[in-house]
Amino acid sequence: MGIVNLTPDSFSDGGERISDSEQIRFAENLLKQGADILDLGAESTRPGSTPVPAGEELARLAPVLREAVKWNVPISIDTYKPIVMQTALDMGADIINDVWALRQEGAVETVAKYKTCGMCIMHMNGEPTTMQLEPMQVDRVGGVVVAVKDFLSERSQILAKNKIAKNRIVWDVGIGFG
Repeated sequence: MGIVNLTPDSFSDGGERISDSEQIRFAENLLKQGADILDLGAESTRPGSTPVPAGEELARLAPVLREAVKWNVPISIDTYKPIVMQTALDMGADIINDVWALRQEGAVETVAKYKTCGMCIMHMNGEPTTMQLEPMQVDRVGGVVVAVKDFLSERSQILAKNKIAKNRIVWDVGIGFG
């Protein structure tokens, strides 16, 4: 998976690719280097980051997504906002990669409408602005590993109740997210 961070405050590149054309060239290069999937993210969720409005996220995302869907490769969208999910899926994205594990109001219902989209649900302790202030402490058998597994199992059960097939769901344990 090639990661394309469309943010000025990316954890991986510090926002060094500012223009849409630079981002598109970067995405093309990831494919040339062997990426089979592109993951586009237009809002930073690194520790300490602050949220951006959906309109700003979509303005960053749309030009690159519009070009990338022409390349006939799976496109994942890193977002937790249902309106961004819906817009991206309508534009041709294939996967929703959600650090909130589809916990935002309307997120489950949004992905449920798209019968073939995949989803990656992640465990996160707290939220990006505060998650590293008090990282997860678990005093029980199995500790953090079992707590994360239980959370992701619970979220998967909620998705199943909304008629989302198990084979459409991938788990991300959220290493570094509290």
